[in-house]
Amino acid sequence: MDDTFRDAVIDELYVHEERFAAPSLGIDAARVLAHALRARRLELGWAAAILGVWIVAVPLSFGLAALYLLPVVLMALGRAVRKAPVPQWLARSLAAGLRWYGRLALALLWLSLLVTAFGGTLGILSAGWPFSSLLPDGLNSLTSDAPDAYSSLGSSYSGGTGSAYVGVVAVLGVWIALLLPLMLALLVALQRGQFARALARELSRERFPDVMSDPAERAQGFRFHRLRERVRTEQHGPLVMYRAADPFCGAGDSYRTWSLSVELNPRSDRTPEPLDNSAILARIVPLVEALRVPSPHGSPEVAAAVRDRLRALEIDECVFLPAEGLPTREAAPYAPEAFEAHRADAVEEGGETRRHFLRIRVGGWNEGIVTTVFVRVHTQGGMLMMEVAPHVLWPLRQLFQDADRLAHQYRHHHHFGKAVWALTRTPRSAGDAVLTLVRGLLSAWRLATAGHGAALPEGPAAAVRELGSFGDSSLFQDMDVARYLETVQQRVAAGVTTALREAGYQTDEFERRIVHVAEGGVYVESAQGAVGIGDHNTITHTTTGQGSAEKGSAQRGNG
Repeated sequence: MDDTFRDAVIDELYVHEERFAAPSLGIDAARVLAHALRARRLELGWAAAILGVWIVAVPLSFGLAALYLLPVVLMALGRAVRKAPVPQWLARSLAAGLRWYGRLALALLWLSLLVTAFGGTLGILSAGWPFSSLLPDGLNSLTSDAPDAYSSLGSSYSGGTGSAYVGVVAVLGVWIALLLPLMLALLVALQRGQFARALARELSRERFPDVMSDPAERAQGFRFHRLRERVRTEQHGPLVMYRAADPFCGAGDSYRTWSLSVELNPRSDRTPEPLDNSAILARIVPLVEALRVPSPHGSPEVAAAVRDRLRALEIDECVFLPAEGLPTREAAPYAPEAFEAHRADAVEEGGETRRHFLRIRVGGWNEGIVTTVFVRVHTQGGMLMMEVAPHVLWPLRQLFQDADRLAHQYRHHHHFGKAVWALTRTPRSAGDAVLTLVRGLLSAWRLATAGHGAALPEGPAAAVRELGSFGDSSLFQDMDVARYLETVQQRVAAGVTTALREAGYQTDEFERRIVHVAEGGVYVESAQGAVGIGDHNTITHTTTGQGSAEKGSAQRGNG
């Protein structure tokens, strides 16, 4: 139902076959591509049928059907003027004038054809109107002012076979022009009905899990099946092939990314043990996984009834590799043994291009809000560096959320309402059909001539889930995102603290500074004290020799 989104998905996953698929958190991008291709084929078929009706109707009606084009163009200009870069009051006035002038002209033309078809002359088909000069000679009798102008067509039967034939053809041309809007409205209604049935049946909650019975998966060519397997291998794997300009493509918008580095100071009561990155991650994972377990509620039945989305929390390790440098897309190391080698090397090396992250994901609101926290820990030169990159996928567009509701409303609407809906969209159907065919031809041309199949591989330029996001959320959803992030980050900090303590290092500095940094501030320490910059900071200063502390809340901002 959204051709812009559909074209973007096809361009990214089908036309640009050299691009790796972005991580698909909570969706199956290959399934979206299948339905995008099927929807395009259906829309191209309907567009060809609508243009075919126009092409057949214009000559058969002796050009009468072409008279509809002027009112249609006027209404199209009204829509274009509404978006013109002029003052709003002027744009609205001009747009309303053009639209209503086109509507009245269209209604008058149709009424004139209706009266003419039943034996009279009226309106723009009468003599003296500019449109009458555009009619062919064979229809001159339609513009006659005589009251029996229409009957003169019938009287031509007595004038010979040739005259009778011309008269019958003229009447047939009027009827074809009269019925053209009704035929177009029928095609518009049938197209909408087919899309509504697809949403209510093939994409319903009951039938969608059955992939084998999905017609979008079966009715595709060799190219789709080849790319589908590539997308399904890449989108959910622990290996992320990225583009340097957007390494976290697919995870959503960055949300308060922060980093922290502290000195590793040994405790005086014991000898410190070697501390590597794997040991720190081993302390973090159990604490984060424990968030899936409900707190004690007195009985197992009550605990099992807890529906907090943290129960479905997902945690895994992923390695980010740059796509540049690979000879082909198939050369990416997605095999389990190849990934394990990259993971073992990346977790300790702290490299710039190859990076290891602990990925923690919470899909809330039926995957409408996806919160992902990427954690990276590295020790180097007696320092502990910690990077936390939270990302949020915001809700889908409202049209996508209302798709089932719109389909149900259309399918259960009465026939009169469906007819009115189709008739109001009939004037723009020809223009939409032309644009649809042009977009399809351009896509096919790029597919045949651009040479993307022979290009060197590159990272994803767009993600399907991000293309469908709106970027706005409700207050409830904002509260849940904040809760997920604070909960996960607190457990991550607790895991690092535990690892430092068990390895024999001091944790006071880490615990003190992470409170400031994790809340969005910047902690700057000197010999004279500490300064917190940002939101929600608490500054503690101890005066030498007095043993007293003063606490104040920093003002919001950088002042």
